[in-house]
Amino acid sequence: MMGTPLTLDKLIGRAVDLFGDRELVTQRPDGSVNRYTYAHAYERICRLANALEELGVSSDGRVATVAMNNFRHFELYFGPACSGRSMHMCNMRLPDEHFQYIINDAEDEVLFVDPALLETVEDNAHALETVEQYVVLGEEVPETDLEPVIAYEDLIDGQPSEYGWPTLDEERECGLCYTSGTTGKPKGVTYSHRAIYLHSLMSGHVDANGIGERDCVLPVVPMFHANGWGIPYAATLVGAKQVFPGIHTDPESIARLIDEEDVTFSAAVPTVWLEMANYLDDNPEVDISGIDRLTVGGSAPPESLIRRYDEQYDAPILQGWGMTETTPLGTISTLRKEVASRPPDEQYAYRSMAGLPVAGIELRIRDEDGEEVPRDGETMGELEVRGPWVVDEYHGHLEANEQGFTEDQWLRTGDIATQEELGYVDIVDRTKDVIKSGGEWISSVDLENELMAHDAVAEATVIAVSDETWQERPLACVVTREGIEGGRNESGVTSEDLREHLGERFPDWWLPDEVLFLEAIPRTSTGKFDKKTLRERFAEGDRRTN
Repeated sequence: MMGTPLTLDKLIGRAVDLFGDRELVTQRPDGSVNRYTYAHAYERICRLANALEELGVSSDGRVATVAMNNFRHFELYFGPACSGRSMHMCNMRLPDEHFQYIINDAEDEVLFVDPALLETVEDNAHALETVEQYVVLGEEVPETDLEPVIAYEDLIDGQPSEYGWPTLDEERECGLCYTSGTTGKPKGVTYSHRAIYLHSLMSGHVDANGIGERDCVLPVVPMFHANGWGIPYAATLVGAKQVFPGIHTDPESIARLIDEEDVTFSAAVPTVWLEMANYLDDNPEVDISGIDRLTVGGSAPPESLIRRYDEQYDAPILQGWGMTETTPLGTISTLRKEVASRPPDEQYAYRSMAGLPVAGIELRIRDEDGEEVPRDGETMGELEVRGPWVVDEYHGHLEANEQGFTEDQWLRTGDIATQEELGYVDIVDRTKDVIKSGGEWISSVDLENELMAHDAVAEATVIAVSDETWQERPLACVVTREGIEGGRNESGVTSEDLREHLGERFPDWWLPDEVLFLEAIPRTSTGKFDKKTLRERFAEGDRRTN
């Protein structure tokens, strides 16, 4: 067989060759939209590659992006990579110390920034040691202290609209993302052309995201978060229409894009779809029924949310699991035919799991003694994975490499999971979040999902707090649909009501000793509930909720 390298120039080349007139749509900050085609995007990608040459970016150098989902960021997915360089997608929501660390650690030479995110870069520019040029992703440069700086459109203006892409090794680095650093400094994960190409092929598989050329794809998940879950790459490979929300990811803006652009597939963390459901309840005239499927990742969606989207909006939710280290998709909750013929309640139970490993991913679950656990759907252990788009070492992070992999080079995910006889994986917790009470494990995820199934609860998270007798006990933090006014819970639901609700499903020793009603649950830089902050807040027995 021909040893044709799987590189990203071939990925974008296919889209241009077969689907050059398909649209790429971006919502601008003022709410209007920018429209152009794959063919036009390709010309601009070539101009960008030529501009990188003129800027003197090293032939294997890295450029940083501090940007949301828009057409210029899309061009940066390909211009640097196809010319042999690499794009470092920066999470601008990290603490300043971590934001500075990842750019310096990556040795980024040029930093591209959205106008709306200029302040973040300005506040940190004094500590960025390797950045030699700033580029504002717009038509002009706003007032800024950054130096030297140029507008993106000026950068690529006048550059040739063709570029002789070099022949690259498919194992060459094309992208870089860092983990969110919840347990120390962020860890860098470098992606190869081959990994991205294979991940894109898998994402189009009918038993994965099923993205095809007939789709209109709206990635709400930020493009800086693990390659936007690989969706911009996968949609490009098949030539699907793409819609980018820009800086507006509020429910009204997303619902309007879904309706006006005939979106069939979208992806986001559960909180986005929770907020969307509340918006749709208040605005029944809004129609999102054109959605064929929604992928949810980052954390597990409660079964109640999956049912809600089925019954009220005819928009099925697929749960996916993955990590920055897995490019990121590792499992997805499609239904095997054996399950699809079962009663609805059983189907929902399977759809609430992380799902089956996608083609290309191998996984195993091992207990604390290193023994694989039985596939009984009950026995817990740490999930370990390997595959062609799973990281084999962290970028320049020796300690993480020693701790993050097994002796036979499987990635230790840090997720506690079970697997049942048909192969479905259920992520029951993170190793750092699982509650060990009296020597037994309690799943915070299961408790959270059941709390959010209560009609009065909008959001809920469960953390471990220390206990003299049992070592740890669960503490529930809840936001009600009616909210809190003047320190008073307006919903009328009580702690005992919620404990009774949980008691219908879980044993008494699982039930939280306390339920705290909060005005809001803090979130991490990627939109997940920030359990670390809550643990620190309530560590010493202080139960003040504001």
